[in-house]
Amino acid sequence: MLFESSRIYFRKMMEDDIPIYHQWRNDPDVMRTTSPYLDVYTFAETQAFVEQVILGSGTSKSYMIIEKQSQAPIGITSLVQIDRKNRNAECIIDIGDKEYWGKGYGTEALSLLLDYAFSEMNLHRVSLQVFAFNLKAISMYRKIGFKQEGILREFLFREGAWHDLIQMGVLKHEYNGKKLK
Repeated sequence: MLFESSRIYFRKMMEDDIPIYHQWRNDPDVMRTTSPYLDVYTFAETQAFVEQVILGSGTSKSYMIIEKQSQAPIGITSLVQIDRKNRNAECIIDIGDKEYWGKGYGTEALSLLLDYAFSEMNLHRVSLQVFAFNLKAISMYRKIGFKQEGILREFLFREGAWHDLIQMGVLKHEYNGKKLK
């Protein structure tokens, strides 16, 4: 079934999800590998971000990742900057609940998102950006079929050192998601 695997399913993000997203957005461990900005956000700032950028955009689709057994939201995944004419988009994934890190939930969620992007939306290409120090994520992206397309050198200053930002992409015919299930 679309948006569902053996352990997780997606549902559209709603305003009721703002408190849990706010918690993840203010957790430096969660944001360390995904956001160039480590900051503390007020609830009002998070609410405005969700309403304008996540829920209010006509060029994005965002889904809460729900763990089936507990029915708990464990993360968020999105297709952003959807370009229907050229059939491409950028994807984002955050497993916000640290209890679910390192257990394959990110791979499962990204596979569901790419299944949707390529099979239902008929996209040709999906891209993402990842910090060079996030080796586990880079390995997972390669396993799914992403290829490195470029590097923004010394893009991020974090923990006293400069880090590159790696641009990756996967074309519909390169996607290995069917093999992961």
